[in-house]
Amino acid sequence: MEFLELVQKRYSVRAYKPDPIDEKKLEQVLEAARLAPTAANKQPFQFLVIRTAGKEAELRRLYDRAWFAQAPVVICACGIPAQAWVRMDGKNYCDVDVAIAMDHLVLAATAIGMGTCWIANFNPAIARQVLALPSGVEPIAFTPLGYPDDPPRPRKRKPLTELVKYR
Repeated sequence: MEFLELVQKRYSVRAYKPDPIDEKKLEQVLEAARLAPTAANKQPFQFLVIRTAGKEAELRRLYDRAWFAQAPVVICACGIPAQAWVRMDGKNYCDVDVAIAMDHLVLAATAIGMGTCWIANFNPAIARQVLALPSGVEPIAFTPLGYPDDPPRPRKRKPLTELVKYR
């Protein structure tokens, strides 16, 4: 599959089949995240793989949508700001690096027929508690990971003329 076709094929999946994920496929999407570029190659992140079976109630505390825990796996992308590169003006690149790695994970999942949905709408304090995150590790984003059980919806995107400026 060509890259632009892959990007066009990706969508936010909001219904998942209960089919288990092959460990090799899970490793593939995690490897894609590991290979993502990061500022100064610091890789200030961790990915937590949560098997959803038996944890549905806990996961609903993180994001109260039935489909969130419907996939066999939920992944939490965490940042470690103390390990990130910091620009000369003090800008910490942790969140940027986590976002790039998460995007690699999402596109890799799409490429092998799995679905994801980037979730940022959660209470970080509850996430820290439910996941027992150590100090210094921040939850940045979640995604269910599984096989889609819903069709893609039409996406609204701004035209390039609104997003790109030439100087």
